Amino acid sequence: MQAFHDLVRDVPDFPRPGIMFKDITPLLADARAFGACIDALCEPWRGQGIGAVCGIESRGFIFGAAMARALDAGFVPLRKAGKLPPPVVGVDYGLEYGLDRLEIGSNALSPGERVLVVDDVLATGGTLEAARRLVERLGAEVMGASVVIELAVLNGRGKWPAQTPLHTLLTY
Repeated sequence: MQAFHDLVRDVPDFPRPGIMFKDITPLLADARAFGACIDALCEPWRGQGIGAVCGIESRGFIFGAAMARALDAGFVPLRKAGKLPPPVVGVDYGLEYGLDRLEIGSNALSPGERVLVVDDVLATGGTLEAARRLVERLGAEVMGASVVIELAVLNGRGKWPAQTPLHTLLTY
């Protein structure tokens, strides 16, 4: 995991003053490290019958699509408001620096389908929690979530149900 840590760059005051942004682009640019990251994110979910990986816009698409391929599952994008064609289901949620809305196509998942939620960073937990609620609204079963980075000081894990696995690679 140290190799992953070494490929994450701190960017102070981005996107707003007081935010320490964790830049994953160096990790993405390193083919071997990116492949190893996808393997590590997938590890707990192999053999779990995951039918779909839901990647959260936007960087969650990068990891989610690669994980879906590695897990032989479909990929379903969870998008910001107005980016998907109707009909959609949406949830409003809070970020560490504002409010947002997450949407999913109303027919994107089947009832009972086993789903993994994926994002790049777990901060305050609002986005991941919104994703979980969207998946469950469609009747699918959230098996767990995988994120590359957890910002533990923001306690986002506290919004995730304790009985549902949450896999993180790096904790800051």
